[in-house]
Amino acid sequence: MSPRLLKGLSVPVFALALTAAACGGNAKDAAAPAAPAAPATVVDPATAAGVTGTIKLDGAVPPVTAIKMSADPICARQNKDPKSDSLVVAADGAIANVLVYVKDGLTGNFPAPATPVVLNQTGCQYTPHVFGVQVGQPLQIVNSDPTLHNVHAMPNANQEFNTGQPIQGMKFDHTFSAREVMVPFKCDVHGWMNAHAAVLDHPFFAVSGPDGKFELKGLPPGKYTLEAVHEKLGTQTLTIELAAKDAKTADFSFKAAS
Repeated sequence: MSPRLLKGLSVPVFALALTAAACGGNAKDAAAPAAPAAPATVVDPATAAGVTGTIKLDGAVPPVTAIKMSADPICARQNKDPKSDSLVVAADGAIANVLVYVKDGLTGNFPAPATPVVLNQTGCQYTPHVFGVQVGQPLQIVNSDPTLHNVHAMPNANQEFNTGQPIQGMKFDHTFSAREVMVPFKCDVHGWMNAHAAVLDHPFFAVSGPDGKFELKGLPPGKYTLEAVHEKLGTQTLTIELAAKDAKTADFSFKAAS
């Protein structure tokens, strides 16, 4: 810097100029580089294992709970014989809507898929009633009914949201940022509407169907703790060890409420 320029600078400006020169003159240059993302874990399909199972109720099968939708004539017209999805048990004791997932034992990085999971509101009920979504995966919420709904998610580890959808066909997307099992959803307009989401950091989860069956596919060999979660009946866990190419069975049994 020339003496003529130095003479024209005030003390603070001169000090700033010296600091910039000492640091390379650019704050961006001094910033620490962002840590690279961990590489995605690839499960070798030649050694991948799987688990299938059935979830049953131990005890008397409860009667189906009917829903009264007369408060909203639009809902009542769309659903002539509505039933609650909170406890769906077949005549043989098979339980639907039970989440089964790998709770412990899994290592690696499993990036979220870009394809969204869809939560629909149709017939004034949430479909699906229980679902899984990965951290960072889009959740698209759709109102297929010609009536007002509001989607009220009430997580603990994630951001709560409450979004109105007054028009049929409305959609909005949400992305969860943290693992959490389970996140309850409700509609403040229609008190019978509820759903539950499992937000996980891996893709190894499933929800039992009307026959009580579930399947976990593509697991790397290892020793795992599996957990089955039902909104009314609680949780059950078991440990399973999978060798390469294993296909094992893991059944769960829940006690009927007394």
